[in-house]
Amino acid sequence: MAKQLKAADLRAKTLDELEDQLLELKREQLNLRFQRAVGQNEAQNRIRIVRRDIARIKTVMTQKVKSTVEEIASAAVS
Repeated sequence: MAKQLKAADLRAKTLDELEDQLLELKREQLNLRFQRAVGQNEAQNRIRIVRRDIARIKTVMTQKVKSTVEEIASAAVS
């Protein structure tokens, strides 16, 4: 992944797709940390971008879960 993710693009994905992408970004973050520790990291700004993408995905996942719970609760009340 070379560019920053957009929240609108993430909202169009399912929770499973978001979980897969989150796992992929966490692996990339781990690899970037190892590269930085060894001194091989040329793309210093990529660490920041990956960290923010992870936060963005977690935020969208939380929003989706909350909206699903609210839909279920409103259907149960009706």
